[in-house]
Amino acid sequence: MTTEVWISTRGRISEATRIIIQEGGGCCHLGRGEEGNSSNRAELGAACLALEDSKRQQDRNPVILLSDSACFLSSSQKWTGEGKSPSMHGNPDANIMRDILQLLRERIDQGLLTIFIKIKAHRGDPLNELADRWADEGRQSENIRWSLPTNRPIFYWTDNSTTHRSPMNSTVKKRIDLQVSQQQLKIHTGSTAKFLTREDSSRDLLGKFHKDRSVWIRARQRVLQCLSYQFPCALHLKQWGILNDVKCRLCEKYYKEKNIPEPPDTVESVGHIQCYCPALQLPRIALHHGIWRELMFSIRKSSTELNDASEPRWHFPSSLSPEAHAEWGLYKILEYMGLHEILPPGAGKSRAKLRKDIEEYHTAYAIDVDDTDIDTFIARRPDGLAFDKEKKLCVSLEYTRAMDTNEDWAEKKEQEEK
Repeated sequence: MTTEVWISTRGRISEATRIIIQEGGGCCHLGRGEEGNSSNRAELGAACLALEDSKRQQDRNPVILLSDSACFLSSSQKWTGEGKSPSMHGNPDANIMRDILQLLRERIDQGLLTIFIKIKAHRGDPLNELADRWADEGRQSENIRWSLPTNRPIFYWTDNSTTHRSPMNSTVKKRIDLQVSQQQLKIHTGSTAKFLTREDSSRDLLGKFHKDRSVWIRARQRVLQCLSYQFPCALHLKQWGILNDVKCRLCEKYYKEKNIPEPPDTVESVGHIQCYCPALQLPRIALHHGIWRELMFSIRKSSTELNDASEPRWHFPSSLSPEAHAEWGLYKILEYMGLHEILPPGAGKSRAKLRKDIEEYHTAYAIDVDDTDIDTFIARRPDGLAFDKEKKLCVSLEYTRAMDTNEDWAEKKEQEEK
């Protein structure tokens, strides 16, 4: 009668970045930590120890090895079956994999069955839970295995006061690219360098957008063109020697159709196309509203703060759905908050009463205003609104891109607010 031997393995990385592996037959520290280790290397070492233990005990029963590491099983799978020609070249854990393959060949030559099975971690499997506890106990082991260095160059860098070390890999390449870019920015003064060194320009979000493969590739290309100042507008085309004039052709056509005798000279730049070109006003407004609808609806869904009555504190009545929102004027805002009486239509009574209230308010606080300031204030229509009716608070939400086109926009706005 044949009895199977069930073995559960477990590999872990300790806080000191030393990898400890543990299985039913023993435990050890995984060497060569200065070259960087991974959980897959620990899992390979645990599996190798399990096979070595079976060989040492001269156990001729089938071995069923349980592991919760899919990475370990996939790295082992390519060495089984016919028609495959894998190579150890470039494998960071080749020294452990060679020992595993040698043990498996010996078992095959002896006609012994070996099965690797993937199990789910932390699901109550008794062998897996026991292997977890053994891995914790194995941290005190002084047995060091697979410590022969590969003589690969080791790179060190510090991030958030933490020192990292690793041989050449994708992470190291990114760090090198980042360091080279930062050094190059110090010697450049162009527009792209200014954008990359300017604070609070959402570069992290732009980077995520550019990497998002679900976004249309032409949209990602346009973003990259704008950030690198390679968008084919008239200003750049003249710099490249392709055009002789930088005037906006859409503006010229627009002013001609409107019969404007002395149209202003406009330069066709990325900022002009995105924010100022009168011929593109309607597409800009539609795009602005589309972006704001999604933002406003997301803000409303994420607002979970409760008031003293355990009800939602903030209300967003102008946010109707992801496809529709309403822009409220001052009359509607004051009516919703119960702060002003809206008179029946006719003869401008509501406007006259509101103007009077505004003038009295500013007079009471010795604030100088003229009729133009009052008209501008009354005509203001915020992009979005958030209301706390209990405390009679109204928060105006605005979506603008002016900071991306005017370098001194933030400073001007701060001065205006003062």
